[in-house]
Amino acid sequence: MNPVSRAAERRERLRATAAERGLDAVLVTNLLNVRYLTGFTGSNGALLLRTDGADVFGTDGRYTTQAGAQVPDVELLVDRGTVGALARAAVRRGAGRIGYESHHLTVDALRALERVLADAAEGGTVPELTSVRRAVEDQRAIKDDAEIDALRRACAVADAALAELAAEGALRPGRTELQVSRELDARMLAMGAEAPSFETIVATGANSAIPHHRPDATVLREGDFLKLDFGATVDGYHSDMTRTVVLGGPHGTAADWQREIYELVAAAQAAGRAALAVGADVVQVDAAARDVIAAAGHGEHFTHGLGHGVGLEIHEAPGIGQLGAGTLAAGMAVTVEPGVYLPGHGGVRIEDTLVVMDGEPELLTLTSKELLVL
Repeated sequence: MNPVSRAAERRERLRATAAERGLDAVLVTNLLNVRYLTGFTGSNGALLLRTDGADVFGTDGRYTTQAGAQVPDVELLVDRGTVGALARAAVRRGAGRIGYESHHLTVDALRALERVLADAAEGGTVPELTSVRRAVEDQRAIKDDAEIDALRRACAVADAALAELAAEGALRPGRTELQVSRELDARMLAMGAEAPSFETIVATGANSAIPHHRPDATVLREGDFLKLDFGATVDGYHSDMTRTVVLGGPHGTAADWQREIYELVAAAQAAGRAALAVGADVVQVDAAARDVIAAAGHGEHFTHGLGHGVGLEIHEAPGIGQLGAGTLAAGMAVTVEPGVYLPGHGGVRIEDTLVVMDGEPELLTLTSKELLVL
């Protein structure tokens, strides 16, 4: 299926949701949701999706040509006040109930939208605004074949970049976290990534016990843990992987305490991966890994959820954690990333990106999870 047809199919699914909710139209303003539904990659765009199929895509004059190429099958409305112009178009075309993305519009933007609708109605019936909440994000949670292919390629870039860095001895004592993080980012870009998926985490020694440490001038030392959490963006889709290694100590081996917590996290990660199944409750998936760590007396040292969805955003639905809700479905791309963090001492996280499927999930991040001593 070509990109235009794929976007049209996605709009049809949202159209069915809108019809079920008794809406005449949905105003989509979140740019990532606009991209998902239209293929448009510019910085200003919105979509008026109508249940009668007469959709309108809005942008400003900078993107007329781009919109024509990326969204050729939707009526184009060019206006600097994109959202307001689409709102007026909705009134002119008789929309009585309009859905909007309440999690995206600010209070001020919502008030402005209400004023535009009132003015456009010219004393007549003002359309009713009703939140569609995260209807598009819920739809995005289940990836199609093209999305999964983009995720595979993003994961492959990250795998290759780390392998190249390790093979060339770039992960060695004497370098700084910042040097390693910048080189890892540069390798991913050179291998075809549009950008890193997020700010790359490189954390060594005691910093490895900080789940989201920002790389700094800390020098890598022999015998310390080195935790790398990173990903590549390809065709808008994000990969996510964490690997923890030991920087070879005096005898080229890991200390007993390092091996102990690494093996514990590896066992928890394997339990979490094994729990990924169609219909599995996300809280129970989290528990499958968390219980392994808690049973070893380190429950308080696993301080975050087990994982999250990945796609056009690095963190998206579903959330897999103690506060999560819902069940997994085939086509969901998720991370499994337990960790044990010993403040002031060191920590381990092992993370993969996988796709939930009927049967075994597909593993997308293929870098070895053996405890490596570099």
